[in-house]
Amino acid sequence: MVKELLKPDYIFESSWEVCNKVGGIYTVLSTRAKTLQAVLQDKVVFIGPGLWKRDDGKYTKEESPYFKEDRSLFAEWQWEAKENGLNVRVGRWTVPGEPIAILVDFVPFFEKKNEIYGWLWENYGVDSLHAYGDYDEASMFSYAAALVVESFYNHYISPLASKTLQKVIYHANEWMCGLGALYINNTLPQIGTIFTTHATSIGRSIAGNMKPLYDYLFAYNGDQMAGELNMQSKHSIEKQTALNVDCFTTVSDITAKECLELLDKPVDVVLPNGFDNSFVPKTAQFAKKRKAARRCLLDVANALLGEQLDDDTLIISTSGRYEFRNKGIDVFVEAMNRLLRDRDLKKKIVAFIEVPGWVGEPRKDLQERLKSGKKYTTPLEVPQVTHWLHNMSHDNVLGMLKYFDMHNRKDDNVKVIFLPCYLDGKDGILNMTYYDIVLGNDLCIYPSYYEPWGYTPLEAIAFKVPCITTDLAGFGLWANSVFGHYGEISEGVKVIHRTDYNYSEVADNIKDTVAEFSNFTQKQIDECRKNADMLSKKALWSEFIKYYYEAYDIALRKAEDRIKNKKD
Repeated sequence: MVKELLKPDYIFESSWEVCNKVGGIYTVLSTRAKTLQAVLQDKVVFIGPGLWKRDDGKYTKEESPYFKEDRSLFAEWQWEAKENGLNVRVGRWTVPGEPIAILVDFVPFFEKKNEIYGWLWENYGVDSLHAYGDYDEASMFSYAAALVVESFYNHYISPLASKTLQKVIYHANEWMCGLGALYINNTLPQIGTIFTTHATSIGRSIAGNMKPLYDYLFAYNGDQMAGELNMQSKHSIEKQTALNVDCFTTVSDITAKECLELLDKPVDVVLPNGFDNSFVPKTAQFAKKRKAARRCLLDVANALLGEQLDDDTLIISTSGRYEFRNKGIDVFVEAMNRLLRDRDLKKKIVAFIEVPGWVGEPRKDLQERLKSGKKYTTPLEVPQVTHWLHNMSHDNVLGMLKYFDMHNRKDDNVKVIFLPCYLDGKDGILNMTYYDIVLGNDLCIYPSYYEPWGYTPLEAIAFKVPCITTDLAGFGLWANSVFGHYGEISEGVKVIHRTDYNYSEVADNIKDTVAEFSNFTQKQIDECRKNADMLSKKALWSEFIKYYYEAYDIALRKAEDRIKNKKD
């Protein structure tokens, strides 16, 4: 007989990326919100930071463009929270489903930092002595988020619990919210706690430090590596949270192995990252938007290069965080360099690298050319970049292009252009958002070395753009499991086998796949795009939310047992 899962009455979920768009976790939470909101109707509450650090190191209370304040929501509690020293703003996260969001000011807790870290050491053995960088602000936010839940619970939920037991979940994302999960675990044992590590701090660090991660994973000792890589405090909070919460989770099978080896704790459930495709344009609008995106990308390329590339040009791109090796940006450039001499290539290519670098300002000369609407026959100086960078001479992308002597010459069939800014619609050159641009691609390439899940390929196929990824990305492994074999480009997703040491083979495989795609007939391209779209629908939240219900059930049962044992 299948047991009936315990369902939460309330879910509190904390993350540094609630109403704060800085990385992939924002996409995880914001696209899942609609699915949870439909079931729990305002009993799912997201908690995020109410302040951001400016470049000068000071904190600012600039309005989040993704948050709409509503002072009437929980008005009585808002007043009580402020009376008790909790500066909160309550409102709606302006994403599909518009869930309730509480933003909390964590700065007042810095003065209690040593006391908080002392409590953490005494109760859980967490080493905060070696903290540096973002550890303190993440920890103070995490602590403040837990106080918000404690205050809210005591005000609204505790009175209800006297009549009927309220099943409550606290879900913490990443090491940055670990302290709060441990606080809830300690002070409100009736709440079921879940911790999701989207990437272990040590795993990411090993990969980022050019050390082989996968072949030697079984031999690495997480604690030892934390000392070697100066990551003791982040690793310590992450490990102790994993060991002490009711349900420990991660986002893919590949990261689950990492957790077992580096955190000494198997995950209870794998929670793959789903997607909400409600903002993917429908048929008629889609064709119009795709045409506009292609026009924009080709206009920028032509103005920068002094060319007249037409719509028959193959537009390809890679995007994501600027992690040069981890995201496979290096192997992308390598593949484009090899493609320059490939005789099987049947179309001209313009390849965009869309990763935010240390951007200075949009190029005035490029802006002027775009504004003029004229056609040009000579390239601009440095025709590989759309925005000036603060560190032009030390930038990895520009350095590798220079090393390969890739200067986007007239007779080159492959042109590589670095777009080193956030595509937020106001970058000064494209002035279109990432989602409005991505559907203009013919092919997207994400040859990741370290990628716990991989939203970029999932986003690409949701916009009907076929893509290339690797089996070191959680998404790539998932795609293979759906296909029952290694995905081929004709199926919408090409999955390349990648190891610690086969960089050159991966570059060749990408080169060959792009050349193969350039030879496709229109019918083959249409079929490929259709297959990409069909695969993306298997990764919607409606398909993946069941794994979350499994995690909620595990956490709630542990909390119930704890209370029962306490009574006994």
